[in-house]
Amino acid sequence: MSRALSAAERRAWLRLARTENVGPVTFRELIRRYGDAAAALAALPALAQRGGRVNGIRVPSEAEIDQELAAGEALGARLLAACEADFPRLLAAVDPPPPVLWTRGNLDILHQPGVAIVGARVASAAGQRFARGLAADLGEAGYVAVSGMARGIDAAAHEGALPRGTVAVLAGGVDDVYPPEHAALYQRIVEHGCVVSENQPGRTAVARDFPRRNRIISGLSRAVVVVEAELRSGSLITARLAAEQGREVLAVPGSPLDPRAKGTNDLLRQGAAICEGAEDVLRALEGLRSLGEPPADPFRPDGPGGEADAALRERVAALLSPTPVSRDELVRATGAPAPAVFAALVELALAGRAELMPGGMVATA
Repeated sequence: MSRALSAAERRAWLRLARTENVGPVTFRELIRRYGDAAAALAALPALAQRGGRVNGIRVPSEAEIDQELAAGEALGARLLAACEADFPRLLAAVDPPPPVLWTRGNLDILHQPGVAIVGARVASAAGQRFARGLAADLGEAGYVAVSGMARGIDAAAHEGALPRGTVAVLAGGVDDVYPPEHAALYQRIVEHGCVVSENQPGRTAVARDFPRRNRIISGLSRAVVVVEAELRSGSLITARLAAEQGREVLAVPGSPLDPRAKGTNDLLRQGAAICEGAEDVLRALEGLRSLGEPPADPFRPDGPGGEADAALRERVAALLSPTPVSRDELVRATGAPAPAVFAALVELALAGRAELMPGGMVATA
């Protein structure tokens, strides 16, 4: 399901998405509780104060939102809200989807079936050749290659896919070309594919942006193929996120003497499907034809919900630790109604005392 937003509603939606301590999970819970972004914005100061915040929560001004919209318009970029019909349906099925997405290029490509091809930045020549050929072969079969425009495997995948279409997901703003030597590749993707980012135009990526970028890469894809990766590679994060999202994970086997094969070989030991060519990917995708249709509007209003008194809120806070725990476990531990526990978690998140994570997990912020 989708809903059309007026210009004023889209501005409020973007303003809420850019508010301090409002991540994708908190954003969704606020929209569900208050029905729309404007009502959620009005409730924020009181909610943050209830959660224990002393200073006021940082909400972008109307002028700041106007500046972001003007910067996107100057680039020829388009802003998509996660509740709108043009938002990629596969990404909308992620729990929860990013609230907004900036796009540059051919928007239609986002609605074609995608396969992520990711791997090492310092990639071997053989690995780059494989990624380039795999992307080209999958393009011939009707699949768009999705990657992160990094050096090595990512760039090779984009290059191989350009004749049929490719999607580059950036960690910074939709105009943050990194590495700088990929300026020409970036321009070709804008002309023949699509560049997307959940961050505002002009933003330079920082470390915490990359896991969120990886989550969008997997969220836009029906399968993720890891070509080369060391054991602590960010590509393995993408693979883990893909598995959590119900996507197929494939890995290209490599020599045990090459450190760049240790991550992919470990994925195979954990049950990832082997990828020796496009046929393996197509075979893995045969059982995923219905993937990606959201069962309902993820932002559907469900009423005011429960209220958390101060005592319950502090009990919930005391149960949190750096180790993530499920919200259901917190409900069992407190014995309180689930809506009241969820309300307490939103207040704690807005106060910077809790982190609400995808998959219903919670930890201390």
